[in-house]
Amino acid sequence: MIGGVTSEFRKGTDIDIVHIALESALKLLKDTGFPRNLIDAVIVSSCSTDQYLSSVIAEIVGVTPKISHRIDNLCNSGTNAIISAFSYIASGLCDSALIIGVEKSNTLGKIFSNDYSRGQYNLPIFWGSIFKKIHMKRYGSTEEQICQIPVNNYLKAKKNKNAINRSNSVNLEQVLNSRVLVEPLKLLECCSICEGSSSILLIADEKFSFFKSQITSNKRNCELIPVSIKGIGQQTNCASFSNAITDIFAEGSARMAAQQAYKMARISPKEVDIAEIHDAFSILEILGYEDLGFVNKGEGGTFVNQNQISINLRGGIIGCGHPIGVTGIAQAVEIFEQLGRKRPNLKLNKSPHIGVVHNLAAAGTSGTVLIMEG
Repeated sequence: MIGGVTSEFRKGTDIDIVHIALESALKLLKDTGFPRNLIDAVIVSSCSTDQYLSSVIAEIVGVTPKISHRIDNLCNSGTNAIISAFSYIASGLCDSALIIGVEKSNTLGKIFSNDYSRGQYNLPIFWGSIFKKIHMKRYGSTEEQICQIPVNNYLKAKKNKNAINRSNSVNLEQVLNSRVLVEPLKLLECCSICEGSSSILLIADEKFSFFKSQITSNKRNCELIPVSIKGIGQQTNCASFSNAITDIFAEGSARMAAQQAYKMARISPKEVDIAEIHDAFSILEILGYEDLGFVNKGEGGTFVNQNQISINLRGGIIGCGHPIGVTGIAQAVEIFEQLGRKRPNLKLNKSPHIGVVHNLAAAGTSGTVLIMEG
C-alpha cells in the first residue's frame, strides 16, 4: 500500500454516491501523484445497488483498468475488496489497484433481509445485545467495563476531522444512563450508519521502485511511503444468525481469521502495536481483543483500559460512524497512516511497526483480519 485517503463521514446528504466516491479517490490520486494510466484494477466496495458503479467511477477519474467491479459483503466489504486486489496483484494479473469504499446512509446493507432465522429481529442490534448478555453472564464482564468503550472512542474521535462524532464527548455516567434500545445495549454503545468514502492504492512490492521513478519523472513532489500487507485471514462460518450464536465465543469467524493471518505473517499477537477493531457495538471491541489473541477468552473486559496496544485511534466505528462498505478500507487507511509515521502515536513509547485490521459482517458470521507492516 502506498497511499490512503478517507473523506468526511456524514449522517446523510443529497450528494450522489459517485461524487461521494470521488471525494477520496481524486484526493488520493492527487496526493500520491500516481499515473492513472498505470492503474490496472479499480475495485469498489459498497452495498449500493447502483449498477456498473466501479466502471463509472473509473471513467470519471480517467482510468481504463484491466479489471473493474464492485464487491458487497455487508460490513466487511472493504476488507474483502482489499483481499481481492491483493490476490490480483499476487497472481501477477495486476501490478496496481485503486480500491474505493463508498456508501450512502440509506444503504440497504442496514438490514439483512434474507436471514429468515432472525424472524422479526432483523436488525444487527439484536445480535449485539445477545453477545453482550452472554459475555456478562458467562465471563463476568461488567456494564462499566463495556460502557467504557464508547467513552474511549468518542474521546479519540475528537482528534479525527472525518468522524461524525468529532464534536461530541461522553462520560461513563452518560453511557450507563443512555436510553436502552435492546436490553442490555444502550444508545451510546451503538454506532451510527452514515455516508462517506475511503480509497487506497495497492501495488506489487517488487514494482515500488518502478512506480516511484514514474512519479518522479512527472516532477510530482509526492512522497510514497510503502506499507506492506503481511498477513490475511478470512473466514465465513455461515450466513444465518442462528448458526452464528452457537460458536461465536469458542471458534467464531474472526478468531479463525486471526489465526490464519498470524500464520501467514509469521508473527504472534504480542508483536502487534496498533489495531483497528470492529466496534459497531461496544461488546464487539471486547470480543475483538479476545479473537485477536490480545487476551484469553473471557478476559476482554479487563483489557479495556490497557496500555500495551493502541486501539481504534481514529475513534473506532462508534466514534467515526459506519458507512458499511467503507469501514474496512477506512480501518486500513488508519493503520497505513499510523505505520507511515503520518500521525504521532501517544500511547506507544516506540514507533509502530505492526498493525492489525479486524472487520466483521452479519452477526460475526464473516470475519476478516489483515496484518500490515511499516
